[in-house]
Amino acid sequence: MAYVQVVMLLALLEYLLFGHAVGRARSRYNVPAPATGGHEVFERYFRAQMNTLEQLVVFLPSIWLFAQYVNAWIAAALGVLFIVGRALYFRGYVQAPASRHAGFVISAVPNVALLIGALIGTVRAALLA
Repeated sequence: MAYVQVVMLLALLEYLLFGHAVGRARSRYNVPAPATGGHEVFERYFRAQMNTLEQLVVFLPSIWLFAQYVNAWIAAALGVLFIVGRALYFRGYVQAPASRHAGFVISAVPNVALLIGALIGTVRAALLA
């Protein structure tokens, strides 16, 4: 389970780095807080970070439950794919929003797999209890 916990922490670290990038973009494009709009490139940074936050809400409990009830090694591997996909998504969205799709798919597929596996594993464990 330690490797799953490391992957979870890496996902959170990645999110913090995205937040730092948003802060730098806020300064670079002169978008004073609490505004969340005003410059197109800043909005790309902000939206990519917010989309990642939305995905983390599903990812973190799903990877934990998948690891508990299905397989920790597979959970960690899917988690690494999620992190790589999020990085590609963030980079793609900031550079050109139309190029974000590959990163989205690379992170969405493992996220859905973790969620479905966690649901099946949890239900099966509950029925066997």
